[in-house]
Amino acid sequence: MAQVSMSSDYNVSPEKVWDLIGKFHALPDWHPAVEKSDIEEGGQVRRLHLVGGGEIVERLEQSSDDERVYKYTIMSSPLPVINYASEIRVTGEGDSATVQWSSTFDPAGVGETDAMKVIEGIYQAGFDNLKKMLGG
Repeated sequence: MAQVSMSSDYNVSPEKVWDLIGKFHALPDWHPAVEKSDIEEGGQVRRLHLVGGGEIVERLEQSSDDERVYKYTIMSSPLPVINYASEIRVTGEGDSATVQWSSTFDPAGVGETDAMKVIEGIYQAGFDNLKKMLGG
């Protein structure tokens, strides 16, 4: 099983970051690869429509506003991974926040290194756009 764990720091309060990214349905608000998100099953499933086509369906497994974390799994996607489980967490205090995005998965149709590069690229694109939105 492969694992990816990345983080990025921001000079804003963790609350401000969580307000932007902490809702399961909010990915289109901050990730440049996601055009829109449709919520299903009472908010437990999101259907992400990707820029340029394609769709990822994810299930919310756990969420805590108090801990500023949510965990989700991919139900179906064009990504070269299966058994994907992920966590997005915001930590910090004052005007210093860190977003941590991590996952475990099995490669599908490609080698582990290539699958990890795809996931790292997705995370980095989100972090880069957050820097543009929130400042470094």
